Amino acid sequence: MSDIERKNHKVDAEGKILGRLAVEISLLLRGKNKQEYSSHKDVGDFVEIKNTDKIKLTGAKGEQKRYYRHTGYLGGLKEDSYAKLSKEKPGEALRKAVAGMLPKNKLRPRMLKRMKIVGGENLSNN
Repeated sequence: MSDIERKNHKVDAEGKILGRLAVEISLLLRGKNKQEYSSHKDVGDFVEIKNTDKIKLTGAKGEQKRYYRHTGYLGGLKEDSYAKLSKEKPGEALRKAVAGMLPKNKLRPRMLKRMKIVGGENLSNN
């Protein structure tokens, strides 16, 4: 594992569409642009994203897009719109989109740790 050379990529999210940006970031995190890529290896790079509060959505998705979570209690389904989520935590919608595009296995948490979101107000970065 120590022979993997990881690069640092800086991505400016200003004016980019959420889904297309998430695809670009997930490919870098998985390492699919490298020659030594294999689906069972973690060979991805580090990605630093700035200006996440200026991401665009197409159409009326700003008001219609919903994010759900459950508290664990009966009737504990919580719902937030994209507009509310982006106001409170600007990078959270992008983090959820990228996480949904990564493989659902033990490598996903490691890949997500290499994604760093900088900038934006009220941002909590794990």
